[in-house]
Amino acid sequence: MINSLIRPVILDGDPGHDDAMAWMLAKASPTLDILAVTSVAGNQTIEKTTYNARRVCALLGIHAPIAMGRPGPLLADPITAGNIHGQTGLDGPSLPEPDRPLSPMDAVELMAKTLRESPDPVTIIATGPETNVAALLLAHPELKPKIAQISVMGGGIAFGNWTPAAEFNILVDPEAADIVFSSGIPLMMSGLDVTEQALIFPEDFERIRAVGNQVSGVVADWLEFFFRFHRELGYDGAPVHDAVAVAALLCPELFTIQEMYVAIETAGEYCRGATVGDPHGRLGRAPNAKCVLGLDREGFVDLMVQAVKTYDGREVRV
Repeated sequence: MINSLIRPVILDGDPGHDDAMAWMLAKASPTLDILAVTSVAGNQTIEKTTYNARRVCALLGIHAPIAMGRPGPLLADPITAGNIHGQTGLDGPSLPEPDRPLSPMDAVELMAKTLRESPDPVTIIATGPETNVAALLLAHPELKPKIAQISVMGGGIAFGNWTPAAEFNILVDPEAADIVFSSGIPLMMSGLDVTEQALIFPEDFERIRAVGNQVSGVVADWLEFFFRFHRELGYDGAPVHDAVAVAALLCPELFTIQEMYVAIETAGEYCRGATVGDPHGRLGRAPNAKCVLGLDREGFVDLMVQAVKTYDGREVRV
């Protein structure tokens, strides 16, 4: 059952096929009020992820202000994932052109303004590297009480994907992730432990396509594009990592969640970017994250199918 409380949110991501599907899920929910959208460098360069963010918002009818984030990580050199998401960062189906101007503010300024003006604490849904969120916390520590929660797609307690130890989003900017995980703000971490289980199979693609509206067709095409890469790696479906960071907020009953202390490794030849979890409390530190570790896959797919149905009647020119 979806929580009846309306929750103001900021979407921060690097679209990216799975970011786009996460935002589709967020816009479909009547319980989330999207106040702002910010782009971050990750899956592609900041120019490309910003353009993708604006096109995804045009497709979905997200009318919140959109701001561009930093061109790269706080300290490290940029890393991109064009081998997975394509040269545009969102290869595949045609999308509408942006239908609103980019905010003159940068991502941190827009986030800060949004937090100040919101009468209620805001949840930040961060589906890319944590660069923008960390920069916000560094520049405006006084706004921490205005952040209800940060829902992160990133990391993995058991394993990595970009290296044996590190997941991509955390590896891109471990220093930023360390700031976020050390902030004391309530944190939900949807890492590879759960997102590798968030598989949408080819037969599910057809359930989504059969809904028959423009958004369902685009989502099915995104899934097919994403699956082509993962099939070569032996996957039976497309792992929709970023959508878990939204779904776990909407339907926590679909997930297995454990509180634990999580540290970010910022050094090391082999372990830079690792999220080191302490599920048994051996470090003697209080938990700083709710770690999402498992899910009801069929319930997750049903949630995605129901979400695309909310876009019936919405058609934009491509």
